[in-house]
Amino acid sequence: MTKNIADLIKYRIGQAAESLEVAEEMAAGGHLKHAVNQAYYSMFYCGLALLASKQLSGSKHIGVIRLFTLHFIKTGLFPVSSGKHLADAFELRQRCDYREFTNVSSEQVRESINNARDFFEKTNRYIEKITDIHI
Repeated sequence: MTKNIADLIKYRIGQAAESLEVAEEMAAGGHLKHAVNQAYYSMFYCGLALLASKQLSGSKHIGVIRLFTLHFIKTGLFPVSSGKHLADAFELRQRCDYREFTNVSSEQVRESINNARDFFEKTNRYIEKITDIHI
């Protein structure tokens, strides 16, 4: 793995960690739609880090999800539940960000954040296993 790829992976993991932290802060402050947004982005940045580990990238959100599914779910590197959580987080973020009169419950937000945390932890374990990057 080149230094540039390793640096990109570290950068994306840093973005994921920051978004997860912001999601928690937004949820604690009652900003539920913003919490959903940041929980999804934590997972999205993890997806970008994972794709970078295989020297892949996606230019659109749905492309990242598809590549993650193809290279990590279908190959058994990540459980099917991780792919479902990423897709569900994307859909919930889309509704919260772009549809009028969308409400989200604190339970949905908590589940989204928990799924993002799990995705983040799985990503870190995978990255540490295949590289000498320690997060």
